[in-house]
Amino acid sequence: MQLAGGETAGQLRVTLLPTPNSSGLSQEFAGRWPESPAMSPCVAGVIPVIYYSVLLGLGLPVNLLTTVALARLAARTRKPSYYYLLALTASDIITQVVIVFVGFLLQGAVLAREVPQAVVRTANILEFAANHASVWIAVLLTVDRYSALCHPLRHRATSSPGRAHRAVATVLGAALLTGIPFYWWLDVWKDADPPSTLDEVLKWAHCLIVYFIPCGVFLVANLAIVRRLQRRGRSGPRPQVGKSTAILLGVTTLFALPWAPRTFVMLYHLYVARVHHDWRVHLALDVANMVAMLNTTVNFGLYCFVSKTFRATVREVFRDAHLPCTLGSQSTGMVAEPTLKPLGLPREAEL
Repeated sequence: MQLAGGETAGQLRVTLLPTPNSSGLSQEFAGRWPESPAMSPCVAGVIPVIYYSVLLGLGLPVNLLTTVALARLAARTRKPSYYYLLALTASDIITQVVIVFVGFLLQGAVLAREVPQAVVRTANILEFAANHASVWIAVLLTVDRYSALCHPLRHRATSSPGRAHRAVATVLGAALLTGIPFYWWLDVWKDADPPSTLDEVLKWAHCLIVYFIPCGVFLVANLAIVRRLQRRGRSGPRPQVGKSTAILLGVTTLFALPWAPRTFVMLYHLYVARVHHDWRVHLALDVANMVAMLNTTVNFGLYCFVSKTFRATVREVFRDAHLPCTLGSQSTGMVAEPTLKPLGLPREAEL
Protein backbone atom coordinates (compact mmCIF):
# COMPACT_ATOMS: atom_id res chain seq x y z
CA MET A 1 0.00 0.00 0.00
CA GLN A 2 -0.52 2.65 -0.28
CA LEU A 3 1.86 4.32 0.60
CA ALA A 4 1.39 4.02 1.31
CA GLY A 5 2.18 7.94 0.20
CA GLY A 6 2.46 11.41 -1.45
CA GLU A 7 5.17 13.94 -1.96
CA THR A 8 5.20 16.96 -4.12
CA ALA A 9 7.94 17.86 -6.50
CA GLY A 10 9.00 20.61 -4.13
CA GLN A 11 9.11 18.29 -1.16
CA LEU A 12 11.03 15.50 -2.77
CA ARG A 13 13.79 17.59 -4.27
CA VAL A 14 17.13 17.92 -2.61
CA THR A 15 19.01 21.19 -2.99
CA LEU A 16 22.75 20.74 -3.22
CA LEU A 17 23.97 24.18 -2.21
CA PRO A 18 27.52 25.15 -1.30
CA THR A 19 28.17 25.66 2.39
CA PRO A 20 28.00 29.28 3.49
CA ASN A 21 31.55 29.09 4.81
CA SER A 22 34.02 27.35 2.55
CA SER A 23 36.53 26.99 5.36
CA GLY A 24 34.47 24.45 7.30
CA LEU A 25 31.09 23.28 8.55
CA SER A 26 30.84 25.38 11.68
CA GLN A 27 28.13 27.69 10.34
CA GLU A 28 26.41 24.88 8.52
CA PHE A 29 25.66 23.04 11.75
CA ALA A 30 24.94 26.10 13.86
CA GLY A 31 21.19 25.50 13.92
CA ARG A 32 18.78 28.20 12.74
CA TRP A 33 19.95 30.92 10.42
CA PRO A 34 17.34 33.66 10.72
CA GLU A 35 19.87 36.26 9.67
CA SER A 36 20.93 34.53 6.44
CA PRO A 37 18.86 34.67 3.24
CA ALA A 38 20.51 31.48 1.94
CA MET A 39 18.65 28.21 2.17
CA SER A 40 19.82 25.66 4.70
CA PRO A 41 22.18 23.14 3.10
CA CYS A 42 21.21 19.59 2.29
CA VAL A 43 23.22 17.57 4.78
CA ALA A 44 22.14 14.30 3.14
CA GLY A 45 24.00 15.20 -0.05
CA VAL A 46 23.48 12.76 -2.91
CA ILE A 47 22.16 9.98 -0.67
CA PRO A 48 18.48 10.74 -1.50
CA VAL A 49 19.28 10.63 -5.23
CA ILE A 50 20.87 7.20 -4.87
CA TYR A 51 18.09 6.00 -2.58
CA TYR A 52 15.25 7.02 -4.90
CA SER A 53 17.06 5.60 -7.93
CA VAL A 54 17.37 2.22 -6.22
CA LEU A 55 13.80 2.46 -4.93
CA LEU A 56 12.47 3.09 -8.43
CA GLY A 57 14.71 0.52 -10.09
CA LEU A 58 13.62 -2.24 -7.71
CA GLY A 59 10.13 -1.15 -6.75
CA LEU A 60 8.69 -0.52 -10.21
CA PRO A 61 9.41 -4.03 -11.62
CA VAL A 62 8.18 -5.61 -8.38
CA ASN A 63 4.92 -3.65 -8.53
CA LEU A 64 4.43 -4.57 -12.19
CA LEU A 65 4.88 -8.23 -11.27
CA THR A 66 2.40 -7.81 -8.42
CA THR A 67 -0.10 -6.25 -10.82
CA VAL A 68 0.09 -9.20 -13.23
CA ALA A 69 -0.29 -11.74 -10.41
CA LEU A 70 -3.22 -9.93 -8.79
CA ALA A 71 -4.92 -9.48 -12.17
CA ARG A 72 -4.84 -13.24 -12.67
CA LEU A 73 -6.20 -13.91 -9.19
CA ALA A 74 -8.96 -11.32 -9.65
CA ALA A 75 -9.98 -12.83 -12.99
CA ARG A 76 -10.09 -16.34 -11.54
CA THR A 77 -11.80 -15.71 -8.22
CA ARG A 78 -13.67 -12.45 -8.91
CA LYS A 79 -13.20 -11.52 -5.25
CA PRO A 80 -13.56 -7.77 -4.53
CA SER A 81 -10.53 -7.85 -2.21
CA TYR A 82 -8.28 -8.76 -5.14
CA TYR A 83 -9.64 -5.84 -7.15
CA TYR A 84 -8.88 -3.49 -4.28
CA LEU A 85 -5.34 -4.87 -3.94
CA LEU A 86 -4.90 -4.55 -7.70
CA ALA A 87 -6.02 -0.91 -7.60
CA LEU A 88 -3.71 -0.29 -4.62
CA THR A 89 -0.73 -1.68 -6.55
CA ALA A 90 -1.62 0.39 -9.61
CA SER A 91 -1.75 3.54 -7.49
CA ASP A 92 1.66 2.66 -6.02
CA ILE A 93 3.04 2.43 -9.57
CA ILE A 94 1.57 5.84 -10.41
CA THR A 95 3.06 7.25 -7.21
CA GLN A 96 6.50 5.92 -8.08
CA VAL A 97 6.37 7.27 -11.63
CA VAL A 98 4.83 10.67 -10.87
CA ILE A 99 6.46 11.47 -7.53
CA VAL A 100 9.75 9.57 -7.41
CA PHE A 101 10.71 9.67 -11.09
CA VAL A 102 9.14 12.88 -12.41
CA GLY A 103 8.99 14.93 -9.22
CA PHE A 104 12.30 14.04 -7.66
CA LEU A 105 14.74 12.39 -10.08
CA LEU A 106 13.76 14.16 -13.30
CA GLN A 107 12.57 17.56 -12.12
CA GLY A 108 14.70 17.93 -9.00
CA ALA A 109 17.98 16.15 -9.74
CA VAL A 110 18.30 16.02 -13.55
CA LEU A 111 16.73 19.33 -14.55
CA ALA A 112 18.06 21.07 -11.42
CA ARG A 113 14.71 22.87 -10.87
CA GLU A 114 14.89 24.68 -14.20
CA VAL A 115 11.20 24.03 -14.72
CA PRO A 116 8.44 26.63 -15.27
CA GLN A 117 6.43 27.30 -12.15
CA ALA A 118 3.15 26.44 -13.89
CA VAL A 119 4.51 22.99 -14.76
CA VAL A 120 5.62 22.43 -11.17
CA ARG A 121 2.22 23.42 -9.79
CA THR A 122 0.40 21.23 -12.32
CA ALA A 123 2.62 18.31 -11.33
CA ASN A 124 1.59 18.97 -7.72
CA ILE A 125 -2.00 18.08 -8.63
CA LEU A 126 -0.98 14.72 -10.10
CA GLU A 127 1.35 13.92 -7.21
CA PHE A 128 -1.15 14.65 -4.49
CA ALA A 129 -3.91 12.89 -6.44
CA ALA A 130 -1.76 9.76 -6.76
CA ASN A 131 -1.03 9.83 -3.04
CA HIS A 132 -4.69 10.33 -2.10
CA ALA A 133 -5.73 7.46 -4.38
CA SER A 134 -3.22 5.08 -2.82
CA VAL A 135 -4.28 5.87 0.73
CA TRP A 136 -8.03 5.80 0.19
CA ILE A 137 -8.00 2.58 -1.83
CA ALA A 138 -6.43 1.07 1.29
CA VAL A 139 -9.40 2.51 3.17
CA LEU A 140 -11.73 0.74 0.70
CA LEU A 141 -9.94 -2.54 1.38
CA THR A 142 -10.30 -1.96 5.12
CA VAL A 143 -14.04 -1.29 4.87
CA ASP A 144 -14.50 -4.37 2.67
CA ARG A 145 -12.69 -6.66 5.15
CA TYR A 146 -14.61 -5.14 8.07
CA SER A 147 -17.89 -5.81 6.30
CA ALA A 148 -16.88 -9.38 5.39
CA LEU A 149 -15.96 -10.30 8.98
CA CYS A 150 -18.39 -8.27 11.06
CA HIS A 151 -21.43 -8.31 8.72
CA PRO A 152 -20.94 -11.42 6.55
CA LEU A 153 -24.55 -11.79 5.37
CA ARG A 154 -24.77 -8.19 4.22
CA HIS A 155 -21.34 -8.49 2.60
CA ARG A 156 -22.36 -11.55 0.58
CA ALA A 157 -25.51 -9.79 -0.60
CA THR A 158 -23.86 -6.54 -1.64
CA SER A 159 -20.32 -7.48 -2.60
CA SER A 160 -19.52 -7.95 -6.29
CA PRO A 161 -16.76 -7.13 -8.81
CA GLY A 162 -18.95 -4.43 -10.37
CA ARG A 163 -19.43 -2.75 -7.01
CA ALA A 164 -15.68 -2.90 -6.40
CA HIS A 165 -15.01 -1.31 -9.79
CA ARG A 166 -17.43 1.51 -9.07
CA ALA A 167 -15.93 2.11 -5.63
CA VAL A 168 -12.41 2.27 -7.06
CA ALA A 169 -13.54 4.64 -9.84
CA THR A 170 -15.20 6.89 -7.26
CA VAL A 171 -12.04 7.02 -5.15
CA LEU A 172 -9.89 7.83 -8.18
CA GLY A 173 -12.21 10.64 -9.21
CA ALA A 174 -12.30 12.03 -5.67
CA ALA A 175 -8.50 11.79 -5.44
CA LEU A 176 -8.12 13.88 -8.59
CA LEU A 177 -10.57 16.49 -7.30
CA THR A 178 -8.88 16.72 -3.91
CA GLY A 179 -5.53 17.14 -5.64
CA ILE A 180 -6.61 20.32 -7.45
CA PRO A 181 -6.31 22.69 -4.42
CA PHE A 182 -2.67 21.63 -4.04
CA TYR A 183 -1.88 23.53 -7.22
CA TRP A 184 -1.17 26.36 -4.76
CA TRP A 185 1.05 24.21 -2.51
CA LEU A 186 4.15 26.16 -1.48
CA ASP A 187 7.60 24.67 -1.81
CA VAL A 188 8.65 23.73 1.72
CA TRP A 189 12.31 24.12 0.79
CA LYS A 190 11.82 27.82 -0.04
CA ASP A 191 9.18 29.19 2.34
CA ALA A 192 11.40 31.29 4.59
CA ASP A 193 8.50 33.54 5.60
CA PRO A 194 5.93 32.58 8.26
CA PRO A 195 3.13 30.43 6.84
CA SER A 196 0.17 32.18 5.32
CA THR A 197 -3.40 31.10 5.98
CA LEU A 198 -3.50 29.25 2.65
CA ASP A 199 -0.22 27.50 3.41
CA GLU A 200 -1.46 26.41 6.82
CA VAL A 201 -4.80 25.18 5.46
CA LEU A 202 -3.13 23.15 2.70
CA LYS A 203 -0.63 21.53 5.04
CA TRP A 204 -3.31 20.59 7.54
CA ALA A 205 -5.50 19.28 4.70
CA HIS A 206 -2.57 17.19 3.50
CA CYS A 207 -1.98 15.68 6.94
CA LEU A 208 -5.68 14.99 7.49
CA ILE A 209 -6.33 13.44 4.06
CA VAL A 210 -3.28 11.21 3.86
CA TYR A 211 -2.70 10.30 7.50
CA PHE A 212 -5.01 11.25 10.37
CA ILE A 213 -8.38 10.38 8.82
CA PRO A 214 -7.25 7.13 7.10
CA CYS A 215 -5.38 6.00 10.21
CA GLY A 216 -8.52 6.67 12.26
CA VAL A 217 -10.49 4.41 9.90
CA PHE A 218 -7.76 1.76 10.03
CA LEU A 219 -7.67 1.82 13.82
CA VAL A 220 -11.44 1.57 14.33
CA ALA A 221 -11.94 -1.13 11.68
CA ASN A 222 -8.96 -3.22 12.76
CA LEU A 223 -10.02 -3.09 16.42
CA ALA A 224 -13.52 -4.21 15.44
CA ILE A 225 -12.07 -7.08 13.37
CA VAL A 226 -9.78 -8.22 16.19
CA ARG A 227 -12.63 -8.03 18.72
CA ARG A 228 -14.85 -10.05 16.38
CA LEU A 229 -12.17 -12.75 16.08
CA GLN A 230 -11.77 -12.83 19.86
CA ARG A 231 -15.51 -13.35 20.33
CA ARG A 232 -15.47 -16.24 17.89
CA GLY A 233 -12.56 -17.73 19.84
CA ARG A 234 -14.55 -17.68 23.09
CA SER A 235 -17.60 -19.37 21.57
CA GLY A 236 -15.75 -22.15 19.75
CA PRO A 237 -12.37 -23.24 18.39
CA ARG A 238 -9.87 -20.45 18.13
CA PRO A 239 -10.34 -18.93 14.68
CA GLN A 240 -7.45 -18.52 12.31
CA VAL A 241 -6.78 -15.11 10.87
CA GLY A 242 -7.63 -15.28 7.18
CA LYS A 243 -5.16 -14.32 4.51
CA SER A 244 -7.15 -11.27 3.48
CA THR A 245 -7.38 -10.10 7.09
CA ALA A 246 -3.65 -10.66 7.64
CA ILE A 247 -2.87 -8.70 4.47
CA LEU A 248 -5.20 -5.91 5.63
CA LEU A 249 -3.48 -5.65 9.01
CA GLY A 250 -0.08 -5.68 7.30
CA VAL A 251 -1.00 -3.07 4.68
CA THR A 252 -2.45 -0.65 7.22
CA THR A 253 0.50 -1.09 9.59
CA LEU A 254 3.04 -0.64 6.78
CA PHE A 255 1.28 2.60 5.89
CA ALA A 256 0.86 4.05 9.38
CA LEU A 257 4.43 3.49 10.56
CA PRO A 258 6.43 4.88 7.58
CA TRP A 259 4.14 7.90 7.22
CA ALA A 260 4.23 8.91 10.89
CA PRO A 261 7.67 10.67 10.70
CA ARG A 262 6.63 12.56 7.58
CA THR A 263 3.44 13.87 9.21
CA PHE A 264 5.24 14.85 12.42
CA VAL A 265 8.01 16.70 10.56
CA MET A 266 5.49 18.52 8.38
CA LEU A 267 3.64 19.88 11.42
CA TYR A 268 6.92 20.68 13.17
CA HIS A 269 7.99 22.59 10.06
CA LEU A 270 4.69 24.44 10.04
CA TYR A 271 4.75 25.67 13.66
CA VAL A 272 8.28 25.40 15.06
CA ALA A 273 11.12 25.68 12.53
CA ARG A 274 11.39 26.36 8.82
CA VAL A 275 13.33 24.12 6.47
CA HIS A 276 14.77 27.31 4.98
CA HIS A 277 16.50 28.26 8.24
CA ASP A 278 17.24 24.99 10.05
CA TRP A 279 19.41 22.25 8.54
CA ARG A 280 18.08 19.77 11.10
CA VAL A 281 14.50 20.16 9.85
CA HIS A 282 15.86 19.92 6.30
CA LEU A 283 17.56 16.61 7.12
CA ALA A 284 14.54 15.31 9.06
CA LEU A 285 12.23 16.03 6.12
CA ASP A 286 14.61 14.32 3.70
CA VAL A 287 14.72 11.20 5.85
CA ALA A 288 10.96 11.26 6.50
CA ASN A 289 10.27 11.51 2.77
CA MET A 290 12.52 8.54 2.04
CA VAL A 291 10.86 6.43 4.72
CA ALA A 292 7.37 7.35 3.49
CA MET A 293 8.16 6.43 -0.12
CA LEU A 294 9.37 3.02 1.04
CA ASN A 295 5.69 2.21 1.56
CA THR A 296 5.22 1.91 -2.23
CA THR A 297 7.53 -1.13 -2.51
CA VAL A 298 6.90 -3.35 0.53
CA ASN A 299 3.47 -4.80 -0.27
CA PHE A 300 4.89 -7.45 -2.60
CA GLY A 301 6.91 -8.93 0.24
CA LEU A 302 3.85 -8.86 2.49
CA TYR A 303 1.70 -10.69 -0.06
CA CYS A 304 4.38 -13.34 -0.60
CA PHE A 305 4.83 -13.84 3.14
CA VAL A 306 1.13 -14.20 3.90
CA SER A 307 -0.43 -15.87 0.86
CA LYS A 308 0.63 -19.22 -0.57
CA THR A 309 -1.78 -18.63 -3.44
CA PHE A 310 -0.04 -15.38 -4.35
CA ARG A 311 3.37 -17.06 -4.28
CA ALA A 312 2.12 -19.80 -6.58
CA THR A 313 0.65 -17.23 -8.96
CA VAL A 314 3.96 -15.33 -9.07
CA ARG A 315 5.79 -18.57 -9.94
CA GLU A 316 3.20 -19.17 -12.64
CA VAL A 317 3.83 -15.71 -14.09
CA PHE A 318 7.57 -16.40 -14.23
CA ARG A 319 6.97 -19.82 -15.79
CA ASP A 320 4.66 -18.39 -18.46
CA ALA A 321 7.16 -15.62 -19.21
CA HIS A 322 10.00 -18.14 -19.48
CA LEU A 323 8.08 -20.57 -21.69
CA PRO A 324 7.84 -18.35 -24.83
CA CYS A 325 11.56 -17.60 -24.52
CA THR A 326 12.34 -21.31 -24.33
CA LEU A 327 10.12 -22.12 -27.28
CA GLY A 328 11.61 -19.26 -29.27
CA SER A 329 15.17 -20.41 -28.66
CA GLN A 330 14.26 -23.97 -29.64
CA SER A 331 12.50 -22.91 -32.81
CA THR A 332 15.47 -20.86 -34.03
CA GLY A 333 17.76 -23.87 -33.83
CA MET A 334 15.38 -26.38 -35.42
CA VAL A 335 15.53 -27.46 -39.03
CA ALA A 336 12.30 -27.14 -40.98
CA GLU A 337 10.51 -30.44 -41.29
CA PRO A 338 7.81 -31.46 -43.73
CA THR A 339 4.33 -30.73 -42.44
CA LEU A 340 2.95 -34.06 -43.70
CA LYS A 341 3.86 -37.08 -41.62
CA PRO A 342 4.58 -40.41 -43.26
CA LEU A 343 1.59 -42.70 -43.55
CA GLY A 344 1.32 -45.40 -40.97
CA LEU A 345 3.33 -43.56 -38.27
CA PRO A 346 2.16 -44.81 -34.88
CA ARG A 347 0.33 -42.24 -32.73
CA GLU A 348 2.79 -42.73 -29.86
CA ALA A 349 5.69 -41.76 -32.13
CA GLU A 350 4.32 -38.35 -33.11
CA LEU A 351 6.45 -35.39 -31.95
